[in-house]
Amino acid sequence: MNEIADKLGEVGLPEPVAELAKRDWDAIVVGGGHNGLTAAAYLARAERSVLVLERRERLGGACTLERPFSDERYVVSPCAYVVGLLDDLVIRELELERRGLRYWMADPNLWVPFDDGTAFGQWLDDARTQDNLERLGVSAHDIEGYWAYEELFDQVRRRLRQGTRDTWVGEAPTRAEIEDLLDGDRTMIDLVFEASIADVLDDHLTDERLKTALFGQGIIGTWGGPRDAGTASIKLMHFQGDMDGQGPLWGYVEGGMGMVSFAIADAARDAGAVLACGVPVSEIVPGQGVTLEDGTSLRAATVISNADPKRTLSLLEGQEVDGAFRQRLERWKVRSPVVKFNAALGRLPSWSAAPGESWPARATIDVTGSIDDAQQAFEAAARGDPAVTFGEIYMQTGYDPSPAPEGKHLLSVFGQYAPYDLAEGNWDSRRDEVARQFIDLIDRFAPGFEDCLAEYEVLGPPDIESRIGLTGGNIFQGEVTPDQMWEGRLAARTPVPGLYMCGAATHPAGSVIALNGRNAAAAVLADAGVALAAA
Repeated sequence: MNEIADKLGEVGLPEPVAELAKRDWDAIVVGGGHNGLTAAAYLARAERSVLVLERRERLGGACTLERPFSDERYVVSPCAYVVGLLDDLVIRELELERRGLRYWMADPNLWVPFDDGTAFGQWLDDARTQDNLERLGVSAHDIEGYWAYEELFDQVRRRLRQGTRDTWVGEAPTRAEIEDLLDGDRTMIDLVFEASIADVLDDHLTDERLKTALFGQGIIGTWGGPRDAGTASIKLMHFQGDMDGQGPLWGYVEGGMGMVSFAIADAARDAGAVLACGVPVSEIVPGQGVTLEDGTSLRAATVISNADPKRTLSLLEGQEVDGAFRQRLERWKVRSPVVKFNAALGRLPSWSAAPGESWPARATIDVTGSIDDAQQAFEAAARGDPAVTFGEIYMQTGYDPSPAPEGKHLLSVFGQYAPYDLAEGNWDSRRDEVARQFIDLIDRFAPGFEDCLAEYEVLGPPDIESRIGLTGGNIFQGEVTPDQMWEGRLAARTPVPGLYMCGAATHPAGSVIALNGRNAAAAVLADAGVALAAA
């Protein structure tokens, strides 16, 4: 752990704003999320003077830690919840493990209980997964189909990340370049650009239980149902990691996800970047710097925005902005079906599929109905009605007791579907209704779950927007369907002089990756004729 982590990112002001305004900075980063901090770290390592301005009182953006409950011994990751796409390049180059980053891969990496008291388990040990499939009575044909399904996604991942180039590093590849990397294989190309997750599952499986267990990875954070075109690419995006060379797995960060941001912040400050919290920016002035809400001007030839595209555009109000670029940001899609349920538990839930067992707390757990249930829930949300029928659960305390009082536990659920705009009422008037949907969904597979609850909070899209600063409550700063991925994702470079972007809306994708920030720093340095220092 480091000093920034000890303070849960509440670093305050290193010196009065008036003193910061006296300096000419090489670069100002607007927003102290993990990508902004990553960009700052690499620029500072290249001996650039860098100032990071965060409007909130803590660093980390959506990847931070908070104390939302009356018992402040509970420390919650309010939005980001598990790690799996954080790139080894950044971990290695910024020495994040030396700075306190520790994590465990969830095992089982995916566990999905069914109504009949059985469950699907995707264990780190393939032999154990195979045994689980056999115990479920899955046919030999479908067991073969399951492994072929997993292999298909892994082959695409390897070709796009480990082939002649890592397509997540640097500028986004074109569709033609991706098709070349996939050797023109139509099945793989369709997976990247066209297919629904339901279609891909139907191509490999007949067992409805397996389809129910697996479709969720194709809808995470997505304004769409599992039968909608392009949702297979959502699963692919979440299948691109290879932390520690272990492949596309997901795990728990010791202390919570904010520790990722705090380790990166430590690297940035160690390299000489200045980090300032509680400093809201009101305007970006291209080529000159920024203006704060209190009217103070801070000078920098380069500004890197970690804010989402809509907020970045609002900070450019009154400035001359290329018409096509302005239109692209205005049309950028940020619809979100995501609602978070964070809970302090007096005890662990007992699952019907593992009665009395504590090991499910070490898994990533999906509680869900069928593909058709999810499709209908999305259609309800599109009409303005919340319908939480899918939840991805993590219990931080299964591996790491530190974020809760002794003997107590933390549970968070990433749920879908709930719209930003409700057809009737508002989020304040319907919050309890949505909470009940979560409780009933979990109770379906863990009877008596409600009795475990000490306190909880429900964060709908408007709450995520207001608390974290993500327009529309979109956790990826913009939808990650194929039309807004690869060359459809925003680039670090913009046509606005001196302005770069580094947030999750930029290539390669949303989630906690940190390559977005590295890519932005590399672009800034390349435009100055300087190579990014890898070590």
